[in-house]
Amino acid sequence: MALIKLNNKAVSNATAFGSISSLGSMTFIKKLTASGSATLSFVDGADGVVLDDTYKEYVFTFNNIHPGTAETALTFNMSVDTGSNYNVTKTTTFFRANHREDDGGSDLAYRTGDDLAQSTSFQVLSAVNGAGSDEALSGTLTIFNPSSTTFVKHFFGQSNTYMINQDHTNHSLFSGYGNTTSAVDAIRFQMSSGNIDAGDICLYGIA
Repeated sequence: MALIKLNNKAVSNATAFGSISSLGSMTFIKKLTASGSATLSFVDGADGVVLDDTYKEYVFTFNNIHPGTAETALTFNMSVDTGSNYNVTKTTTFFRANHREDDGGSDLAYRTGDDLAQSTSFQVLSAVNGAGSDEALSGTLTIFNPSSTTFVKHFFGQSNTYMINQDHTNHSLFSGYGNTTSAVDAIRFQMSSGNIDAGDICLYGIA
């Protein structure tokens, strides 16, 4: 069976998957593993980190992030001076859905306390999480064209947490933009309070 291949608005047949170039492939760049860490920072050009015009889309995955302090959320901020300051002005939105283990309640709501309006504060990436031995959060953050010196820096993502003391799942959806036309060359993750006890954050570039 022939496949259709589009080249510069022209249509041609392709008889094998190998004849179609790969688009949107993920390239692993760097993994940082927490161990009682106050912050995890990805700085372009430092320790093998690439966060420049090599890719126009970057994805961070955070895996089983275990907070050292209960009732804390994962947050992030951006830098335009290779990590000297993490204070990019941001405007964001934040939604959260939750459901209890005992089916005793559920909710879908816009979280005004977790959004930002032209603020340099760290953006919340999750609901608050427990610090019990089986409690952790996971999710993703995607940022587009951070090296642009023309456009603002759009981002979006999602996360899932185990809500402390209430035995329910929280699915958070967030998006926004860094309101700067300077190139973003570093990104930092930290808990809203206390350390990241365990877990890892990986960075990928999207071709």
